[in-house]
Amino acid sequence: MGLEMNRNVRTHNLGFPRIGAKRELKRALESFWAKRITETQLLETAKGIRAENWRIQQTAGIDLIPSNDFSLYDQMLDTCALVGAVPERFHWHDDNVNLSTYFSMARGMVGVGTAQADCAMAVRPWRSK
Repeated sequence: MGLEMNRNVRTHNLGFPRIGAKRELKRALESFWAKRITETQLLETAKGIRAENWRIQQTAGIDLIPSNDFSLYDQMLDTCALVGAVPERFHWHDDNVNLSTYFSMARGMVGVGTAQADCAMAVRPWRSK
């Protein structure tokens, strides 16, 4: 057919560990939950980890660096937040799922689905039948 196949090999991976080289995400999450750091500080830590992960992969020669492989907690929880699949028991009525609601769904505590809610009541993160 006259067409030559491109013989260049390209490298790719399916994702990269999100916790950070020194477990920075774990420490930041625990500090955020204990109210020792702010939401802004947590998100800045996450941003730094993502940038470092991309830099490491680029330096290693990865051709196709994955994107959107990072999560603060869980990829399935991210999908639920993305599509607004928040169970009624979390009292969420907003356009976007904020971190308060996001972590409430994961950990089983709920305010009223707003950033201002400091009073929380015990709610299971899942519901058994």
